[in-house]
Amino acid sequence: MLTPTEALQSLNRRIKREWKIAFLSAFILGLLIHMPVMLSDIPNHDGLDSMYFDQNMITSGRWFLMIACGFSSYYTLPWLIGVLGLLFLALSAAALTELLEVRDSAAIVLISGLLVSFPALASTFAYVFTLDGYMLALFLAILAVLFTKKKRLGFLGGGICLAFSMGTYQAYVSVAMLLSIYCILMTLMDTLTLREKLQKSLRYLYMGLLGAGMYYVILQVLLRIQGKELDTYQGINTLESAGASGEGLMEMLAVSYRDFGAFSLKGNVLFNGWISAAAIIILGISAAWTLTALCLRKKWWKNPAFFVIMALLAAVLPLVTNAILFISPDLTYHLLMRYQWVIYLIVMTAFVSRYAKALPGNGAMQWCALLGAGALVFHYGVTDNIGYSNLEKRYEKTYAYCVRLLDRIEQTEGYYQGIPIAIVGVVGDHQFPLTDITGDVTSNMIGLNGDSLLYTSDNYEAFIKNYLGATLNFLPAQAMEDIYESPEYVEMESFPGKTSTKVVDGILYVKTENVNH
Repeated sequence: MLTPTEALQSLNRRIKREWKIAFLSAFILGLLIHMPVMLSDIPNHDGLDSMYFDQNMITSGRWFLMIACGFSSYYTLPWLIGVLGLLFLALSAAALTELLEVRDSAAIVLISGLLVSFPALASTFAYVFTLDGYMLALFLAILAVLFTKKKRLGFLGGGICLAFSMGTYQAYVSVAMLLSIYCILMTLMDTLTLREKLQKSLRYLYMGLLGAGMYYVILQVLLRIQGKELDTYQGINTLESAGASGEGLMEMLAVSYRDFGAFSLKGNVLFNGWISAAAIIILGISAAWTLTALCLRKKWWKNPAFFVIMALLAAVLPLVTNAILFISPDLTYHLLMRYQWVIYLIVMTAFVSRYAKALPGNGAMQWCALLGAGALVFHYGVTDNIGYSNLEKRYEKTYAYCVRLLDRIEQTEGYYQGIPIAIVGVVGDHQFPLTDITGDVTSNMIGLNGDSLLYTSDNYEAFIKNYLGATLNFLPAQAMEDIYESPEYVEMESFPGKTSTKVVDGILYVKTENVNH
């Protein structure tokens, strides 16, 4: 039997050089970019209610999230959760390197950099209490495709990985689908017989069907065991009817195409300035040139099938990218669910690195791809840190606001510890005009944009309790319905007005919003 040292040495010899480069690049760059938020305890609005959360999200279809997030405990521990998340991302980078068959060291570093710098990850860090689980889900989605590609029966292991990925966070199914399509295209480009190409390509279909079926069966079993039903939140209950159907399906097709174009061109994430736009154009041109050169060299343009495949790609890719819309048509489609857009940038970089070597002018195209990808990594890293800077300012502004509000509440005539308090969560922007100066950058970065962390009475209660050390007896939101329409509430001024707090029939009314009926 090998000693522990001998076992580690044997393992080290089996780890490819490319895997090591990808792992270390992703982890180190991830630390450099995201350390500001990892070393801080700065919540967003959801984080206020999740300082301890067991992540039992079975009613949202995330039956494995409780286990995936359990490694770091159920407390919100930004440093520990961040390190675990980056470790899973580093493993994802190594898996991508093997899957895409990238051997060039510079390309590996930049692919890893794109993976850990894309702004969707920054928004996920804003919801740090789920970050490690979500990054494990991303790793499993990539691993599902890698297993399928490498072994004849790899779709069995791939299906299991996909099921557990979806059981943690369903949005990453698009990552697996996009990578599968790219792998199928790579197979079609190989010098194999038509039968071999078909057999290899069908593995990805088997993996997807097995993974989705396994996910659904486990979900139904666990729902019955726990005596629960799928929630209506984000339209997740449509899983019971397999998502959109009939006329709704046709509408969702149109929505998917419109959303793909709108987010890609106007989403303010892929690019939000001339530098990032130029970098994407340069990267895109290098990939297009490589594809054109291959087409001419191998005479694909003489085969009608080539043009059929290109047309199918143009039709299918927007739908695959927005696959979550078909699973849950009524969801609010925010940036956490759009990580798959980085796959396009990664695939373009990998494609040029792998195929441009044997083509004329390969050096120029490789330089263009690397410069474009490198500029994007730097730009996205800057964007992430602008978001983190604003998140810290949101916390500071919320802290200052709540200190003033708590003081006013406690100074209200008739106040006593434990008095029922009725409050609406919105902060009035008439009294407190918007001061966020990062809107041009963070407008679509959910969790990082805006001025305040307060949207509901629960947010007030959690912030005041956990950051100001005061326990107040806030009434639940449904109890506010009658109070909201009452003459006493309507006539009150909004905070910090003199009449913004007062006791009515034993309840302390607090008015923070702008609304006057």
